Amino acid sequence: MSKDYDPRMHSAEHVLNGVMMRRYGCPRCFSTHINPKKSKVDFHFPHDLTDEDVRAVEAEVNAVLARHLDVTALPMPRDEAARRFNLSRLPDSAGDTLRIVYVGDPADPADACPCIGEHVANTAECGRFVWVSHQWDAVEGGVLRVRFKVENQV
Repeated sequence: MSKDYDPRMHSAEHVLNGVMMRRYGCPRCFSTHINPKKSKVDFHFPHDLTDEDVRAVEAEVNAVLARHLDVTALPMPRDEAARRFNLSRLPDSAGDTLRIVYVGDPADPADACPCIGEHVANTAECGRFVWVSHQWDAVEGGVLRVRFKVENQV
């Protein structure tokens, strides 16, 4: 990872994915750019969000972060991971055992997915999640781009 990589931002992105998938039933984001000051994620999403939706997602992400959940990584055989997760973004060279990152209890996580990135040890380290902006485009059935940042306090 680069010296500018911020594990707080990456762990917050995982929580955002979990919230979006639970709340809207959408798939995990298909594109992610994690930067220290501001990050963005792109979701396949059928419609724009209202201001009320944005406030609700931001509040739910912050509620998850405030639960002080452990963030852990555990190995999982690739064939089992293929049954539980979308592996289309992983190269075949990823190996027969994948690293699965869990936010919270692995038996009932706030988020879980294959990941090679660095993370915080606990969501309390992330700070406060701020939804900076979003835009929706009708291309390819709808793409929602969300820009966000984390601040020092939950």
